[in-house]
Amino acid sequence: MARGLSIVLAAVFLSIFSSAASADEALSIKVGYMMLSPGGDLAAEVNGLGTRVDLESDLDLDDSDNIMAEVALALGDFKLTAGYMPLSFEGNSILSRSVLFDGRLYPVGSSIESSVDLDILDVGLTWYFINMDDTPARLQLGLELAAKITAAEASLVDRRRGITESADTTVPIPTLGLRGRIALSDLIGINGRVGYLGYSDNHFMDADIQLEFSPLPLFGVFAGYRYLDISIDESDVYVDADFSGFYGGALLRF
Repeated sequence: MARGLSIVLAAVFLSIFSSAASADEALSIKVGYMMLSPGGDLAAEVNGLGTRVDLESDLDLDDSDNIMAEVALALGDFKLTAGYMPLSFEGNSILSRSVLFDGRLYPVGSSIESSVDLDILDVGLTWYFINMDDTPARLQLGLELAAKITAAEASLVDRRRGITESADTTVPIPTLGLRGRIALSDLIGINGRVGYLGYSDNHFMDADIQLEFSPLPLFGVFAGYRYLDISIDESDVYVDADFSGFYGGALLRF
């Protein structure tokens, strides 16, 4: 359910931004592939009771290999962005300790199949207080206000007993930060952004650096590195995790 909500919201925002472009506005579309490694822990509690499970040592989660997409619309000194980033981690492990998950006890020695999914819709508005975007050597630096609408879902399957428990929640987390770009016209450039905000035991930190290369006016490729630090404590679902790794893909400009 949470995953479906994020997909619908992503489609709505992407269609809005795509249809809003006009002849004097710069529209860019990026589609790529991202591989992130997990770290941290999670819990699914009932009446405040639950075990914090380590994503690596307890669940042995693999990396997430998923697509990513972003649409950006430049409007003078402002920039609207909408990005969609689904993360999906799976693991198989033998528990070295007993785990209480969503009210169900998984005893030590249980053979566990686990999955953790986070669908992140990233909507932002940047105001460039430095905006040299019409010269051969380009420099942009701005303040960015963003909302990270995060749908999180986790499940544990005891393969020997045939027992499955799962928990999910959806949380909108705002961030405030900086976004910048240094480029030689549209041929080659470096983009960077960092944002953070925390409230009510929830926080989201997003740091990203990206290299763009556009051998053709309307087409290019990009590659980068992204780091996410996410904390969620909502609806008896607790997540305190970080995800990091490389990504790359292709871009179009209009």
